[in-house]
Amino acid sequence: MKTIREMETVAARLYREKAIRGFCHLYSGQEACAVGMKASMRENDQIIAAYRVHGLVYVMGISVLGVLAELTGRKSGCVRGKGGSMHMYAKNFYGGNGIVGTQVPLGTGLAFANKYKGNDAVCFSLYGDGAANQGQVFEAFNLAKLWDLPIVFVCENNHYAMGTASDRGSASIKYYTRGDYIPGIWVNGMNILEVREATKFAIDYAKSNGPILMETETYRYHGHSLSDPGTSYRTREEIQQVRETQDPIKLYTEKILAVGLITNEEIKGIDKQIKDEINIAAQKCKSDPEVSVDEMTADIYSLPIEEYVRGTHPWQRFQHKRVGTTLNLDK
Repeated sequence: MKTIREMETVAARLYREKAIRGFCHLYSGQEACAVGMKASMRENDQIIAAYRVHGLVYVMGISVLGVLAELTGRKSGCVRGKGGSMHMYAKNFYGGNGIVGTQVPLGTGLAFANKYKGNDAVCFSLYGDGAANQGQVFEAFNLAKLWDLPIVFVCENNHYAMGTASDRGSASIKYYTRGDYIPGIWVNGMNILEVREATKFAIDYAKSNGPILMETETYRYHGHSLSDPGTSYRTREEIQQVRETQDPIKLYTEKILAVGLITNEEIKGIDKQIKDEINIAAQKCKSDPEVSVDEMTADIYSLPIEEYVRGTHPWQRFQHKRVGTTLNLDK
């Protein structure tokens, strides 16, 4: 959780320095959701999510450098700088999807494949409280239950969608009840232990019974993206109060200190190690080269059969680069 928090702090700094361009959606405040889920997931379980994914792709195996270099569009990025903040991938991690809600039917397709192959894997399809009102979400619920697919629909409810408070945009803010014919559970998304145990339960249920909804009620400290100050629709006092009373890292730190699992000196050592690692990665991603232009036509298809790729005009043709894959998905 501390690594994700510090990584996002550095990402914000790189964005202000204009080393990161375009959109940048930070996960600060929601760390317990990603880390708690991963703590109970098995090796073959999958995640597909929206675009606030830096923390998720990190827990799914991508290094800090792989995340930060992707944000800055550099070669060491998890998809060689081609995806940026909104389109990251890793083994068993299917993005990073920019269209609101689209990951829910895609995740249902992954779950269908798991059932078809009989591989025992469960797919976690994550979406936010804003995407919860998308029509395609309910279509996916219907198909998932119709076929009893092994999927956990996870609504990461951080209260504000793209800047609208949940109670202004949703007739019902009990997102875990939205499935009707699919059971739902509510989880305190600021408590890593609760998320871990709920995830364990959800996996067991989905394997035997089909889809289940899990709402993790959490909070984001930054705006929707870094182009949004995040204070026009909520007060700074509200954000500060959450930081002081509900912060997932603070709560867990207090808990493990109280029972003697760690000392303050050990915590300071962990903090220093994390900051040093992330600062080294931040420096590296600034000097790292971008991919060359000749890779423009690589990674379009997994098995390209056409020799040429059409450009922006029908008469433009580019040689299809046949490299198998250039993506660093195993890093």
